[in-house]
Amino acid sequence: MKEMINPILFQLTMLIYLVSSISYFLYIGTKRDTFGKAGAWVALLGFTLNMTAMVIRYLESDQLGVGYVPLSNMYESMVFFSSAIVGFHLLFEKMYQTRTLGAMIMPLGFFTMGVAVLALSPEIRPLMPALQSDWLFYHVVTSFLGYGAFAFSFGVSIAYLMKKKHQEKKSLLPDGKMLEDINYKAIIVGFLFFTVGIITGSIWANYAWGSYWSWDPKETWSLITWIVYAILLHSRYTGRLAGRKMAYVSVVGFAAVIFTYWGVNYLLSGLHSYT
Repeated sequence: MKEMINPILFQLTMLIYLVSSISYFLYIGTKRDTFGKAGAWVALLGFTLNMTAMVIRYLESDQLGVGYVPLSNMYESMVFFSSAIVGFHLLFEKMYQTRTLGAMIMPLGFFTMGVAVLALSPEIRPLMPALQSDWLFYHVVTSFLGYGAFAFSFGVSIAYLMKKKHQEKKSLLPDGKMLEDINYKAIIVGFLFFTVGIITGSIWANYAWGSYWSWDPKETWSLITWIVYAILLHSRYTGRLAGRKMAYVSVVGFAAVIFTYWGVNYLLSGLHSYT
């Protein structure tokens, strides 16, 4: 069997994300703008390779006679999750013209890709019947774009807490007000995508299993995660949640995301265990 190229490209992507992370750290440490620019350009290179590798994986699966959008298992979802994290970082970096957050966000992209490359199997396998649906694409893409925005928000929350703890020291990090605004907008984006992910998942579940909602562990924890972020957004909108409290709730929300994504798959059995 012909050796697949996509796993090699994902390995290279992981290394590029590492180089970008180091560049951003050097930018923070030396305050030299050259390192910040390098971190951004290398991150863009990694993101482009990340997405290219996913397209090549699709083409290679087609050559094997499987032919599906590569979003069906833990390996494929992790490499897409990594691209979503880095993509949101690049977007918000461009919007707010600040490079310092790369030191918080790019390590998340590197770690996520690293887990996929170093701990999970890249084997392309035929889809089980329940996954053979166009709803796979809509549900997984929207869900993981939500996860990616929440991961970005988590990194921003950590930056905010660090800024407040060491606010007496000079730092390249944006001021607290900007960090809070970035965090809030990232959570709004994540919440919208995640909501669409839950809706498309319910529609898909009805086609696959004959029920829109079955209180499967993945569904239950998705709802819990959705409620955490819904409470955060409502409290922020009404002025009852801001500053450190908002950052802490954002961290809790991302912990719920991680359990929904990883914990349910490996600790609880259910209809989604195959992912």
